[in-house]
Amino acid sequence: MQDATTVAVTGDLVLDEPDAGYWLSGIAPALKAADIAIGHLEVPHTKSEMELEGDVPAPGAPLENLRPLVQAGFDILSLAGNHIADRGAEGIAETVAELEKLGIAFCGAGANLEEARRPAFAHSKGHTVALLSYNCIGPEMAWAADDRAGCAYLPLETSDGAQVTPIADFTGAASACSDILQDDIEAARRGGADHVVVALHKGRVHTPAHVAPYEREVARLAVDAGADAVISHHAHIVQGIEFYRGAPIFHGLGNGCVVTRALSPDQDHAARREWALRRKELFGFEPDPDYYLAPFHPEAVSGFIGQLTFHHDAQVMASIVPVDVEAPGRPVLAEGNRAQDILRYVEDITARAGLPPIRISPHGLVRAAA
Repeated sequence: MQDATTVAVTGDLVLDEPDAGYWLSGIAPALKAADIAIGHLEVPHTKSEMELEGDVPAPGAPLENLRPLVQAGFDILSLAGNHIADRGAEGIAETVAELEKLGIAFCGAGANLEEARRPAFAHSKGHTVALLSYNCIGPEMAWAADDRAGCAYLPLETSDGAQVTPIADFTGAASACSDILQDDIEAARRGGADHVVVALHKGRVHTPAHVAPYEREVARLAVDAGADAVISHHAHIVQGIEFYRGAPIFHGLGNGCVVTRALSPDQDHAARREWALRRKELFGFEPDPDYYLAPFHPEAVSGFIGQLTFHHDAQVMASIVPVDVEAPGRPVLAEGNRAQDILRYVEDITARAGLPPIRISPHGLVRAAA
């Protein structure tokens, strides 16, 4: 084993707009500086016009917008989320075929459940890093099965007894979660992984400083099953960080790079237009009109890229690279006072979410508070 390996981890990527390379260029230096970079592909890149019922369907992003992810430095993409199947089996098939063509490793979705649960690998400096990706929030019709394309998932218990519904509260992990995580992490180790990262699509969208009990439970189950680190996305706003048995858990990486008009109330698609209006009522915020390509909660302009440093002795360290989102939605590496404000913000939201306190150094190193 050679030197320590650094892995940059980002949240949701939605690249609907032309010139995807421009929108990614503000964070690309940090991605390229890492040995391996991981992101979460939120929507399918496809020409398919099919729409899956059961959630507000995202539009398919252009296939040509995947190549700029390679140019920006991404090596692995997680795919398991609530929108990856919005364009049906064809949408998934076109997405993964293009990723294979471009040489980007991926996991979390496929033509069947076996493919969706298959780990992705990347190699650097004598280290092999595996990624596993799971959707925790539904909709069920997007979940892969033995004979159905979709995403990998972890089943949760809900207050109304259904597997997943849009309005029921999650009460905890179903008993099958541990078995799924144990089996898949062991498979990744057999495949040669020195380090295993588990990506979870979880949380409550557009809500600052909120980590539900089920989120901590599922993340800790992953560590108990052998994961070296857990990363999370879906909330479209960064969340707190904690350590469990020495493993860092990023409870919400926020937006890696989201530039889309699908969240605008001024559009022809009825369901997406209605959701854009309902978000204001449900979550109590008014998007800044200057952020018309990223109309999220005002606090979502404070972001970060997570960084995991894996050492030869199995020690893993966590740090963050502060990111500022500029209007109309372009993320850039933060500097000076703005960077320090973001570091303090992450300390604050961790405490406000009821997580154990953390301390972040001026250089971004994250540690559990003594």
